[in-house]
Amino acid sequence: MLETPQTTPTSNALIAQVLALEAALATERAALATERAALAESRALVEHLTQECDHLRASHERLRQDLELLRRRIFIAKAERVDSTQLELEFGQKLAALDALSGRLGLESNPSDTGTGASSDNGAKPADKKKPTGRRDLSKVEIPEVRIEIADPVFDELVLAGKAERIGFEESHKLAWQRGGHRRLVIARVKYRTLNAGEKPTIETAPMPDETFPRSLAAPSLLSHVITEKHLQGLPLFRIEDRFGRDGTPVDRGTMCRWLEDAGATAGATVIAAARKDALATAFCLSTDATGVAVQPIPTGDKKRQACRRGHFFVQIADCDHIFFEFTPRETSAAVGEMFKGFKGYVQADAKNVYDVLFRPPDGAAATAAVEDPRFEVGCWTHGRRGLWETAITTKSEVAREGLFRISRIYDLEKIWRGKPPDEIKRLRNIHSRPLVEAFFAWVQVEYEKVRAIRGPLRSALGYLSRQKAALMRFLDDGRLRLDNNHSESALRRIAVGRKAWLFVGSDDHGTSAGHLFSLIASARLHRLDPETYLRDLFRVLGQWPRDRYLELAPKYWAATRARLDPVELANEVGPLTIPPALPPPEKQAPAE
Repeated sequence: MLETPQTTPTSNALIAQVLALEAALATERAALATERAALAESRALVEHLTQECDHLRASHERLRQDLELLRRRIFIAKAERVDSTQLELEFGQKLAALDALSGRLGLESNPSDTGTGASSDNGAKPADKKKPTGRRDLSKVEIPEVRIEIADPVFDELVLAGKAERIGFEESHKLAWQRGGHRRLVIARVKYRTLNAGEKPTIETAPMPDETFPRSLAAPSLLSHVITEKHLQGLPLFRIEDRFGRDGTPVDRGTMCRWLEDAGATAGATVIAAARKDALATAFCLSTDATGVAVQPIPTGDKKRQACRRGHFFVQIADCDHIFFEFTPRETSAAVGEMFKGFKGYVQADAKNVYDVLFRPPDGAAATAAVEDPRFEVGCWTHGRRGLWETAITTKSEVAREGLFRISRIYDLEKIWRGKPPDEIKRLRNIHSRPLVEAFFAWVQVEYEKVRAIRGPLRSALGYLSRQKAALMRFLDDGRLRLDNNHSESALRRIAVGRKAWLFVGSDDHGTSAGHLFSLIASARLHRLDPETYLRDLFRVLGQWPRDRYLELAPKYWAATRARLDPVELANEVGPLTIPPALPPPEKQAPAE
């Protein structure tokens, strides 16, 4: 039988001490586990806060870049200037490599080719004076006078035969304009009295010749002056009204507004329609762009104030022949498709998605129409360059600066052969420009892959260039194609500057009429015609011109047409015109192979 060991006080004390130590150890282990859990939680929190801080830093940097870009756009010159000398110093080795690649070494450069009624003395109208009604009596206005006498050839023969006599004139007046001020245009139609024996004398008046705007107060010269003052110089009608009032010949702005709408609608249905038909049928390349404009809201019965809605002016430049401005209430693919309906050829535009319908139409009937009317997209190197420039000035990115440098070498080559025949330009581009362009897009693809996952202006700029590669290389297909669409933006600048003064158009109809007038002015400037003189002559002859020959009155053909008109008849703002016979249609230059 085993004996149980007897415990002693000493052993009991040791056991108690061991148990106490084990309890303390368990407590410490529990505390350590708690601290470790807290430490792990703290580390996770630190990591989360670090990521959030990095995200906030990146967001702050993007906002700083956006703010810097907006500041430059608003307060600093908008020209995308880059110090080319500094770039050449910075990329000296790259310059030698690019010149060797393009074969430019030794290539010679030739930069040289390169309200009515009277007012009181203090300006306020008397409260008890009513606004005049009826046609204004211009004979009482103290302004210089121009007199045109209109006779009837049939009655003049009777006068020579002694069977009739002149007994005076029937006079009417128009308000004309010559540089230097208003003129009172007196239209004196001869009155005749027959003298046939045995018959009762009769009185006849020479008939009024056909006019573009019958019974209008404005003669062609004044109408053309008002049009150019507003649509060329950007003056709003209330300032023109104020000027006319100070000259002593007040014309209400509402009257001038109706003149402009009528003139634009008439030009659109005649000359503009003929020129547009000619352009869509024969143009090699149409360059286009758009800008917004405010449209005055239609008044409602509740008389509440309404905000202006937004319309758009599209510009179309047909080679070096015509310039058209088309007003549309909305900037949509449907509007773009309607404007280019029936056109086959190259279309140069920015990469806005409303133009996709011209090159990548949806399935169905539109796709069938695209096959029948093929169009080829031509990109704009200025738009591609702009993203790199904005990145360079906001982030000081070396990649963006190198991209600007590479593009500048392509433009330098274009300056060398500017003015040469298209076939020669295409040949030189294939030899010198094509290697640079292909090397540029290879470089873009490499750099884009590096920043594809990083949000920022550099990714946007390189992404645009990568997606637009085919359109941007299209200029190599033909020597007549341009690298950029700057001429379209320059044409729109007239509207952008003018809308700061006249603010809005009165309605969609007014916008359409204004677009036609902008078209005439821009096309006249394109062919080095004085817009005011051209419009005066156009409205002088339009009322008597054959309807099937309106294209002869377009600015492109006006110099030849005017040379065949009688200058004396044309100088008179009213009267008969001798219309010359029609000329055979001009031959269109065949596209380059």
